[in-house]
Amino acid sequence: MSSLRLRALLPGSLLWRIFLLVAVLMLASVTVWSVIFSHFDQQNRARQTAQTVVSIINLTRTALLNADPALRKDLLLDLATLEGIRIYPAEPQDKIDPLEDTAVLRQVMTDVRLQLGAETRFGSSWEGLPGFWVSFRIEADDPADHNDFWVMLPAERIIRPHAREWMWWGLAALSLAMLGAYMIVSRLNRPLRAMAGAARTVGRGEIPPRLSESGPTELADLAHAFNQMSHDLQQLDADRALILAGVSHDLRTPLARLRLGIEMCGADPADVDAMVSDIEDMDRIIGQFLEFSRVDGGEALAAVDLGDLADELAGVYARRGVAIAVRNGGAPPALARPQALRRAVTNLVENALHYAGGAPELEIRLSGDRPALHVLDRGPGIPAAETERVKRPFTRLEAARSNTKGSGLGLAIVDRIVRGQFGDFQLAPRPGGGLDACILLQAAPKDPS
Repeated sequence: MSSLRLRALLPGSLLWRIFLLVAVLMLASVTVWSVIFSHFDQQNRARQTAQTVVSIINLTRTALLNADPALRKDLLLDLATLEGIRIYPAEPQDKIDPLEDTAVLRQVMTDVRLQLGAETRFGSSWEGLPGFWVSFRIEADDPADHNDFWVMLPAERIIRPHAREWMWWGLAALSLAMLGAYMIVSRLNRPLRAMAGAARTVGRGEIPPRLSESGPTELADLAHAFNQMSHDLQQLDADRALILAGVSHDLRTPLARLRLGIEMCGADPADVDAMVSDIEDMDRIIGQFLEFSRVDGGEALAAVDLGDLADELAGVYARRGVAIAVRNGGAPPALARPQALRRAVTNLVENALHYAGGAPELEIRLSGDRPALHVLDRGPGIPAAETERVKRPFTRLEAARSNTKGSGLGLAIVDRIVRGQFGDFQLAPRPGGGLDACILLQAAPKDPS
């Protein structure tokens, strides 16, 4: 459960996964470097700070001892004005606040006491005055005459914001490094994203644009291999169409002669009709093979009014004595290849007539923001679990559709045509029985004029 939860928190794209990994590694590296640097630097800092404090106090004590008593007041004023050093008499009852409890300051106090004496006191404020306060003693021959003083040193001269400065510099360096990592990873992700888009184009049965073969060797080799694969697929598709066209020509000519011979042989009319029907089925299967080999016939995408297309097909079938009802619920023009879409709808109508035993209905409506054309019949239908499988070539459902004649390419042709027009072909059980075959297309761009 924890691994699943962790996986759900990870970003989905390769770009952000690599960037996150690089960012975590760099952050860990900077953190470890900072800890190591701080560990080895704090002892030197503490020693230097302690030496500075001791030197200032020794110089101050020497100046006070050697100065003319009449000039000591001026000396104290000069130290306060020029150096920021203030000196006050120390009393046991003085109110002081302790220094911040850090490793560096603890080491400073230890080193200073070793040189100035164990009685040395420290404070971060004295009688409410902030600063770095250190006590020192001017000894006399008589211990009762010892004089204790406080020296206030400017805190910025003693307690340097060393760690904070390094933290900001580290964050700046980390930000620059992460920006560089993002630029590198994005350059890696861009050709992969282009390749994914080209792969989706191939999956729709279309010709993808040629990928750029520049950049790192691995990506260039991958792009070259993809371009070669795309070219080979195009060549294979062209060869297949050429072979099927040749087979169609070579088979349909003897089939026509065979039909003519059967009709003129004088055999029993029932036998002649049966044989002629078989020849027509063979010719129709050959036609389906040819239709499956071509997707768009070189047509360009255009705006197609689905209502006009449905009315046109209904008129064609009406002249054949088949009444097809059309319900136009209103939908914007669809982006499609007109003749290819007409073949797809015709295949669905013929499929319904062949298997459902009655004329289907055509319904046009808006599905979300996409125009849709539904072919509705009252036949045996297709189980919901089988709706995707029957779109594959050479697939038939014997239990659902009892007539086994045909190549099993009808629905596969429709699916291939619709996918080649950026659409979706959906099969679903119709409420009340039957099949709902839906062609869902993209809406055509509106004319700016």
